[in-house]
This record gives sequence, structure tokens and C-alpha cells, in this order.
Amino acid sequence: MGIFAPERGQREGHEAAELLVRTKALVDPALRAAVGTMPGAMRLVSGYHFGWWEPDGTPAEAGSGKAMRPALVLAATRAVGGDPGRAVRAAAAVELVHNFTLLHDDVIDHDPTRRHRLTAWKAFSTTEAILAGDAMHSLALRVLVEDTHPAAAAATRRLADCVVELCEGQRNDCAFEQRGDVSLAEVLAMAEAKTGALLGCACAVGGLYGGADELAADALETFGREIGLAFQLIDDLIGIWGDPAVTGKPVGADLAARKKSLPVVFALESGTPAGARLAELYHLERPLTPAELLSAAEAVDAAGGRAWAQSQSCERMAAAIGHLADAVPDPADADELLALAELITRRDS
Repeated sequence: MGIFAPERGQREGHEAAELLVRTKALVDPALRAAVGTMPGAMRLVSGYHFGWWEPDGTPAEAGSGKAMRPALVLAATRAVGGDPGRAVRAAAAVELVHNFTLLHDDVIDHDPTRRHRLTAWKAFSTTEAILAGDAMHSLALRVLVEDTHPAAAAATRRLADCVVELCEGQRNDCAFEQRGDVSLAEVLAMAEAKTGALLGCACAVGGLYGGADELAADALETFGREIGLAFQLIDDLIGIWGDPAVTGKPVGADLAARKKSLPVVFALESGTPAGARLAELYHLERPLTPAELLSAAEAVDAAGGRAWAQSQSCERMAAAIGHLADAVPDPADADELLALAELITRRDS
């Protein structure tokens, strides 16, 4: 569902896939070295979460995620003329922060699986997962603080500010589940904080490590934030209409959970008969039947939520490209960032 032509999308996808492989080769050793400094129990939980080993410490084959955020760091460094090899510690710090949030999110959401195996809190305990996440957050900041790169201090400030914003976004997401009057503006702000903030921070940190000034770093951050919102809009569509064979979740999983996703809130605010019907279904104090889930999905569509989210995702991507041009005037220098943006947002709903 990206905004690029199919031929370019295939080319961008191939380039991005190669970039992720190169990124993991560069960043994984730094991640392993950092996690290796943690106390034994926290090191075990963290390594299990990354997919490096099993709960008993034996090697595993689960892998350590896609490395999308570290790839954004290194690509942004290269885009502004810097040496990505000097930004590896910064990329590792961003990935540590990302995984600290995943550890905590799994506990908050009571998610039993991640990457096709038990989440850390299920494999160990809630306490172990929370404490490992706390330690991982501190470790991320230490990785940056101990870096000798001249941009390390500015990058540390941005990453610390980003974590505060992430926490605010998570808090609001949880609070919205208990409220019936959530506005579209509130949900957009929450999505930017939860999804866009770290993508934006990754791009800004990479820019700083490549020698960009604060103005260019801000433009790169906005680029990343817009990508994050485009991704969230598409992800919310998949949460309603996604193929269970691809998502691993039942049809209408987000509707069954009464999730106030972006297309749902748009529909609820639409003032249409379909929006009113959706509100009635959302207020039922019992699980929705399969027929009611289908009716809810149809109501979101009829109220314009689906079309709005699709249109908005394209608008956000277009805005992202505009901000990227402010920081990286030569399109050729922006190729890797554009390839990653397309990979992040190219999903089927």
C-alpha cells in the first residue's frame, strides 16, 4: 500500500532487504556486547527476547527482529554524507530502546507470543520481563554516553526525550481503552508518540552522527514521524481487514477488542448512520458475535474510515518525502531512506 509505483516498489524492497541484512551484520555484535554486560538473570531474559537463546541459555534460531530502526540510523548517517560505521553504537542504542518498549508492551497488553514463540514475561515472569526492560533502557543510554563520537551527547538527549514521549503514548493508549469519548486528534497524537517518535528519533540520531545540523536533524525526525503515522494507519486497516493467514490473528481482531484505532475513531466521529451503528456495537457489554464483527467492519467502511485511512497513509508518505528533501536535497543520497520508508509502509490490508 505504499505510494511508489509497483516497479519502483520492488526495486526499493530489494534494496531495503539488503540494507537490513548489512545492518544486522554491523549492529548485532554491538547489541550482543552490550547485553553481555548485564547481570546474569537480566542477560538471560534479554537474550531470550532478542531470539539469541532459549530460556535455559542454549542457542536459539529465532533471530533478533528486522533491525528496521538501526537501519534508519545508518541510512540517515550515510544520506547526509557521514560514515555509517561510526554510527553503529547509536544504532544499537536505538534498537535497545525499541526492545525495552517491546518487553514492557507485551506485559501491558498480555501478549503471549512474539516472533512465533512465548514472550519474555510468559517464558520467565512479569517481574523478570519488566526489570530486564528497565535495565535495557539504561543500557541504551550508557551505550551512547560512553561513545566518543561528537554527536553522542545530542543523540542521548534526543533518545531520552523520545522515551518520555513513548511512555506518554503508551499511557494514553491504555487510557483510551477505558474512555468512550476519544477524539481523532487524540488518537493521532497517541499514534505519533507510540509509533512515530522512535522512527523519527532514529532518523535524527543518524543525521547527527553524519554531521547534520539541528535543523536538518529536525527535518529527518519529521520524516521518520510521518512514516510512523503512515505505518500505523495501514496497520490499523490490517487489524480490521487483514488476512488471518498473514497476520496470525482472527478476522476483525481489533474490533473484537473494541480497539479505538484510527479508522474506527474516524467512523465514530463521522456523524453518519454507519458511525452510530458502530458506536452501538462498541458499547455492547459482551463479546461480539461473528455476524456483529462483520457488521462492525462494514460500518467502519460505510462511515468512510477505511477510505480516510488509506488516503491519509498516502498523504503522510508524501509529507515524509517532502521533509526528507529538506534535509537531503540530492534524491540519490536519499535512496536508502526511501527504500526503508517503502518497506515499512508496504503492507497488505
